[in-house]
Amino acid sequence: MKYDQIDSKLFIKNRKNFMAQMKPSSLAVFNSNDIYPISADSTMPFQQHRDIFYLSGVDQEESILVLFPDCPKENHREILFLKETNDHIAVWEGEKLTKEAAFETSGIKTVYWLKDMEKIMFELMTQCDTVYINTNEHYRANVETETREDRYTKWLKEKYPAHSVAKSNPILQRLRSVKDPIEIDVMQKACNITEKGFRRLLDFVKPGVWEYEIEAELMHEFLRNRSKGFAYTPIIASGNNANVLHYVVNNQQCKDGDLILLDVGAEYGNYSSDMTRTIPVGGRFSKRQKEVYNAVNRVKKDASKLLVPGTDWAEYHKEVGNMMTSELLGLKLLDKADVQNEDKDWPAYKKYFMHGTSHNIGLDTHDYGILTEPMQENMVFTVEPGIYIPEEGFGIRLEDDLVIQKKGEPFNLMGNIPIEAEEIEEIMNS
Repeated sequence: MKYDQIDSKLFIKNRKNFMAQMKPSSLAVFNSNDIYPISADSTMPFQQHRDIFYLSGVDQEESILVLFPDCPKENHREILFLKETNDHIAVWEGEKLTKEAAFETSGIKTVYWLKDMEKIMFELMTQCDTVYINTNEHYRANVETETREDRYTKWLKEKYPAHSVAKSNPILQRLRSVKDPIEIDVMQKACNITEKGFRRLLDFVKPGVWEYEIEAELMHEFLRNRSKGFAYTPIIASGNNANVLHYVVNNQQCKDGDLILLDVGAEYGNYSSDMTRTIPVGGRFSKRQKEVYNAVNRVKKDASKLLVPGTDWAEYHKEVGNMMTSELLGLKLLDKADVQNEDKDWPAYKKYFMHGTSHNIGLDTHDYGILTEPMQENMVFTVEPGIYIPEEGFGIRLEDDLVIQKKGEPFNLMGNIPIEAEEIEEIMNS
């Protein structure tokens, strides 16, 4: 991997926390992702399943983690099954984890090769009553592909039909939503790499540049700072393209007088950053563009102050809606009649700000989190208000990643990334 090895203390703690919530006499299994084929002998770059990574730090295909805290054999309470490495594999594919390296990465002492999995699992299943399976229950999940995890679960349930089945996901939703200081440090590195990419752009962007050239500049900076690249598909939307919320083709030329909405973020060590900035192609905002920009920035600042322990996610979004309504009235995009006659299920401000303001971020860009429970210290949320005006040919969104603190305002992981309109103009014209 490109990134520096993450301290195994994190994964040891994560497993301890997970096992503390398991039922008596139960076992949990977690699988790596597949390497997905394209066609012929081509494959997509490997991306590790975030759950097995969260619990082990293992960033390798064909890996299985088994947790069995009540196992009679102490050395079988935590087990890693790995693809066996050898000299031939090292020559053709590169070095894979040895048993020693797996222990250094994860803190797990018992490591077996994958070929022994079925035999050892038979022994373990005779000693437990319940098996935890790992399903994807994220509120945005929409997966049609059968994953390696799905295939393993199907095999396990068919081979051992008398066992009770429990779900790992509710435990992981709660655990993964609150970040350990080690995780926050890794996320800070991801944000720092994003900052370097953005500052590079402020020097690079000028009239006539193409959106994909901007994407290339970011990728260059991300890779040279030990990131695999973008944490999610980048949005580089100039002019009216910014009014398409998930514009990702990035194939248009940037024209003088237009704005560019940049929704981009580097990953680092499988952790995401998620930044949005909006900059003028020619280095100067027009009067109207700056007026709207500053309105979005005010909403962002005021919304950020609400991210404190105890805040309710749904109520928070209602309050941000009130802030945005006030700004849209000031911009003459709404009038009092629009607000008085609004549909309560689709308030008037939604005409210009139609998406949510915040989501959890961590190992996934839209990370795990139980949105029906109050916010807690060390949860990390984005804050990303926007105003989109197709009739005026531009859209503006601003976004940072914020860590909820025990007391006071949240800590901004992107606090060093330029955001004030005047600062952006100054850097672009220096």
